[in-house]
Amino acid sequence: MTTKNIFISTIALLFAAGLFVFAKIQPGTNDKFLTYTINPKKQNIKLYWKDDTGKNFKSIQNLKQWLQNNGQQLVFAMNGGMYKTDNAPLGLYIEDGKILSGLNKANGSGNFYLKPNGVFYISKDGVPDICTTAHFTNNGKIRYATQSGPMLVIDGQIHPSFTKGSANLNTRNGVGILPGNKVVFVMSKQEVSLYDLAAYFKSLGCTNALYLDGFVSRTYLPEQHWEQTDGNFGVIIGVTNLKK
Repeated sequence: MTTKNIFISTIALLFAAGLFVFAKIQPGTNDKFLTYTINPKKQNIKLYWKDDTGKNFKSIQNLKQWLQNNGQQLVFAMNGGMYKTDNAPLGLYIEDGKILSGLNKANGSGNFYLKPNGVFYISKDGVPDICTTAHFTNNGKIRYATQSGPMLVIDGQIHPSFTKGSANLNTRNGVGILPGNKVVFVMSKQEVSLYDLAAYFKSLGCTNALYLDGFVSRTYLPEQHWEQTDGNFGVIIGVTNLKK
């Protein structure tokens, strides 16, 4: 093979390798993670806890059916934060601008209390954000908010308590903020560590990301052939269209 051909072949191999790495992190194509990205200014995203009769939704199926009965089609859903034994949010929960559960600054055991924990929220003009609990302020302009923990990515850095190669594995899900005020939801398709989940959010370009839960994690995303409709949750995050 000539020097010219070797050069061309090398470039081709590098290009192919680059495409492989790029494709690996594209939404919906990763073997380890299910990924869904939305723009809250253009898509109808809401947080749900109870129906109009005051009954907890608990499962994605219950939410899906209730939405259908009200002329809406569920296109995405995911459990949205940790909860108490009665399915009440463990921390802050704001729905349609109303505070239904207060901010939890207490200390305790378990993932929720692994500081810093944080809050995922969407303003009334459709701007999403994630911040640590310590830095959260309700300015009266928040439409939806859910508190969970721990933070996965904080100002571009993986949570300092996470260990690469950790043997603490579980099915897990979380939420992150992408450039351009887009929101990315991620659920692992297999058991992963908190470090692995955080590293994936960071690879997507998230400066801040929040852990939502593990083991109980469920996602409904029919466009990617992933339809888990069971569950026994507190808050559920849902994206809808008008029913066709």
